[in-house]
Amino acid sequence: MKIPAPEEKPFHIRLAAAEDLLMINDIYNQAVVEGFTADTDPVDPVARSEWFENHKKTGHPIFVYVENNHIRGWLSFSPYRYGRYALRFTAEVSYYVDNQYRKRGVGTALLGESLSYAVQHEFKTLFTIILEHNEGSIRLMKKCGFQQWGFLPRVAEFEGKWRGHYYYGMNF
Repeated sequence: MKIPAPEEKPFHIRLAAAEDLLMINDIYNQAVVEGFTADTDPVDPVARSEWFENHKKTGHPIFVYVENNHIRGWLSFSPYRYGRYALRFTAEVSYYVDNQYRKRGVGTALLGESLSYAVQHEFKTLFTIILEHNEGSIRLMKKCGFQQWGFLPRVAEFEGKWRGHYYYGMNF
């Protein structure tokens, strides 16, 4: 009797590298066009390179979800009020999924990986800021155990339409 080989995952999650930046930027710019981030103009690849270097300097990871050698999504930790020592165990989580791969578990996998990383690296608090019309991200945060911590009404304006920000967080 032949023993079946363990099932391989069709994807893996790893830390981002400099060569990933163009795809990371392309995925982010999809969210810009769709109004899922407060940026209203696409981000330039040079600015994304500076962003990447700042994450390396502060020790805040960027993860990429890779399937068939293509990045399908990414997630980053960013320092909360950088330079204020008492806040060093708190990070803002941002994530973006290629619009062709949403609702396929990419965001869930990235968040799961980030939660494991947070525990292993002594982060105590993670939070995310979501525009109020981003129902998919709100559902994902609730599914992954984040709780709504706050709401700022009318803080973002998109072509005459005002949107609020939800804050979702988790303590470890």
